Amino acid sequence: MLYTRKGDNGKTGTFGCDQKVSKSSAISEALGSLDEANSFLGICKVKAREQDITVGNSKIDEIIDKVQNDLFIIQAQVAGADKKITEDKIKWLEGIINSIESQLPPIKTFLISGASEISACFDFARTLVRRAERRVVGVSDENIAKIDPQTLSYMNRLSSLMYALARFSALKSGEKEHSPTY
Repeated sequence: MLYTRKGDNGKTGTFGCDQKVSKSSAISEALGSLDEANSFLGICKVKAREQDITVGNSKIDEIIDKVQNDLFIIQAQVAGADKKITEDKIKWLEGIINSIESQLPPIKTFLISGASEISACFDFARTLVRRAERRVVGVSDENIAKIDPQTLSYMNRLSSLMYALARFSALKSGEKEHSPTY
């Protein structure tokens, strides 16, 4: 069955927690924000696959798929499971960001989202990742769950990757980025 009725009272269970927590708790907020980011990355992945965009030897849709798997590791950690993001995963993100950045014109100002449809999707994914990062940091700050420093670093790099992918996909689509006029 796709429903259990167990959460009808506004409470939910998490891994390793004998007691149910409120669906509005910091852990539930963090898990929900991670899920939102992961789900929207699915849209980005499909759009990247349709456009067959690559960074070096890696297809963007395959990069996103790996990121989605990593987000499941982070969700498990927030929920109390003994899962960890490794330093190698952070270095992997940094390598992709560096590769993309070497191909982009330098940033001199803020940029308005929406140079192309896929770049707008990556910009929106960036905002979802940033919110998820804030929620995970909140869980960590309040010592509600043990969040490893690598997880926090990964979340910070992930929003940078989304920004890099937004700019890169705009470049690949031939669209010009625009700065605000203030």
